Amino acid sequence: MNRILYKEQLSDQVFLIRVEAPLIAEERQPGQFVILQVNSDFGERIPLTIADADAQEGSITLIFQTVGKTTRRLAGLGVGDSITNLLGPLGRPTEIENFGRVIAVGGGIGTAPLYPIVQALKRAGNHVTGIIGARTRELVILERETGAVVDELIVCTDDGSYGRKALVTEPLGELCAGYPTPNLVVAIGPPVMMKFCVETARPFDIPVMVSLNTIMVDGTGMCGGCRVSVGGETKFVCIDGPEFDGRLVDFDNMLKRLDAYRDQEEYARQQNCKIDEVGR
Repeated sequence: MNRILYKEQLSDQVFLIRVEAPLIAEERQPGQFVILQVNSDFGERIPLTIADADAQEGSITLIFQTVGKTTRRLAGLGVGDSITNLLGPLGRPTEIENFGRVIAVGGGIGTAPLYPIVQALKRAGNHVTGIIGARTRELVILERETGAVVDELIVCTDDGSYGRKALVTEPLGELCAGYPTPNLVVAIGPPVMMKFCVETARPFDIPVMVSLNTIMVDGTGMCGGCRVSVGGETKFVCIDGPEFDGRLVDFDNMLKRLDAYRDQEEYARQQNCKIDEVGR
């Protein structure tokens, strides 16, 4: 059991929790994630990237958006409540070195896993330009924290309610075409966003590292649920990733696999909403 030490609602659908997990906090590295189960009564297991950690406190920070039954249940927990099962750190850590000039792009909730990577890139001596994108101002997260780390920060919203009215690919394209040429792009967010970040940088022959968040069950490579095609080879996100060279990822195939349980997810969401209404 892992106790929740702190909880904050960042927006209507986005929550931050700090969870007691001393061993994970001590071992985690940027880019790694955990798999959690809110309760043990046949509950779903979901992967969440570790947004931050405090080894002294023995805690990890998780940021998530309520998109389905399990994340709604997680959002319903408060300080002092416990998460039944928490496994990690999982996945390969981010490869950190001094690349030179890096553009770090976070879309929506993807800004959370991007944050520790940006911290590590700066510690390694990189010049980092951050781009944060969200649909609306209310969904922009970690702006202050990311802005305090990067050399420049560009904030975009789809509707123009805050920052620049643009998709993240617009300033990314301008920076890729500028001088000096970036040495690396890191893009984390919805699969469609990552796909188009890759295509934006491709004409300039700039490598793009993406972090994939696929359907995942056990997190050890046994179930095969998280498999993706990378460079024509089958890879498992949980043990081979979650980070890959985006230029090699078959995003179209990945998007089809993510839709495999869409009907079941919608049914579970509707049933959970009915339970909430009865509870009121």
